[in-house]
Amino acid sequence: MEEKNDSCKVPDLESLKEKKPTRLVFMDYVSGKPVDERVLEAMQPYHREIFGNPSSLHIFGDPPVEAMEDARKKVADLIGAKDPKEIVFTSGATESNNLALKGVAFRNQSKGNHIIISAIEHISIINIVKYLEKFGFKTTQVGVDKYGIVEFDKLEKQIKPETLLISINYANNEIGTIEPVKEISKMAHDHNVLLHMDAVAAEGQIPIDVQKDGIDLLTLSSNDIYGPRGMGALYIKTGTMIEPIIQGGGQERGLRSGTEDIPSMVGMGKAAEIAKKEMKKDSARIQKMRDRIINTVLDTIDRSYLDGHPTQRLPNNAHFRFDYIEGEAILLGLNMRGIAVSTGSACAAKRLEASHVLLATGLLKEEAHGSLELTLGKYNTEEDVDYVLEVLPQVIDRLRKLSPLTPKNEK
Repeated sequence: MEEKNDSCKVPDLESLKEKKPTRLVFMDYVSGKPVDERVLEAMQPYHREIFGNPSSLHIFGDPPVEAMEDARKKVADLIGAKDPKEIVFTSGATESNNLALKGVAFRNQSKGNHIIISAIEHISIINIVKYLEKFGFKTTQVGVDKYGIVEFDKLEKQIKPETLLISINYANNEIGTIEPVKEISKMAHDHNVLLHMDAVAAEGQIPIDVQKDGIDLLTLSSNDIYGPRGMGALYIKTGTMIEPIIQGGGQERGLRSGTEDIPSMVGMGKAAEIAKKEMKKDSARIQKMRDRIINTVLDTIDRSYLDGHPTQRLPNNAHFRFDYIEGEAILLGLNMRGIAVSTGSACAAKRLEASHVLLATGLLKEEAHGSLELTLGKYNTEEDVDYVLEVLPQVIDRLRKLSPLTPKNEK
């Protein structure tokens, strides 16, 4: 077994032990990640010692500017951007998505009014295009196959002369399917259409190269690479014209006004630097644990199914569905044993609706309701996997015995 990195410690969970069992396992990394200790250390001086405003003309403004541009370069390096100036810092992925879609739409509405998204986009993308429709923009949702892969024939047929933008997730945050990015990019550019990709689920897990992939705009999140929350970025390829959605003092090349959050920028930069260096090793270890979970669950639990593409998927994602029981009940059963998981995206977890992602892949509502999502991270261990594989079958068996949907001969 690999030695543990002392600089990467799971946060203290003592305060939870009164409500949780002694053993706690976190496998809901899609909802949030702890900040890497090395990131916190890098951020610390910029809270008190180096506190100047980057817009100041005096000497106290110089170090923050240097730190900000260094962070911009590190984020650019993570995704293969040609110029650090192509990185615009935001308050997070949701703002980046807003800047990308609204920015392109409002800046280029004289050229067209049509935007294409997939049927499995994050809810923030779906709500943004609904907002744009109030201003006369038209939206088309393109379907996906049973694995969550965008259907190319249908995508190309929906491209019109007035189409401005195609927005597709790089990889899906629920079922983990990785889209064929280069093929989508070629199709978009063959029709002179811009391509935006939400890469939040994929960043730091699989290599991303915006130049080789042919991406015009790319959404990033700090916390999804173990950086601070409330910080994100939007890659904007040089020459891509967008309209700012926040007006003010002109920071971030006028595209995102507001006094810069230097500590969080530094944190995101450090997180990007660590991700670039350690991604290959971390992802290989995580994928090994994930594969063990997938294979064991499918082999030992009857009427269990894997959602998403069997191989073309994120290394940390294991998304299942189980007959006769609901995902919420499984989640609560695991939670009582100290295991944190999800039944869908964190943004929609409070809604008792079937996941729009699962429905788009062709599942019935009753099938989609039986879903369970496990997402692993760099702090998980083989012992965590042992515990999950011990407890999960017990929870499934108990719930099925209680469920009125379970046939008597299977109870």
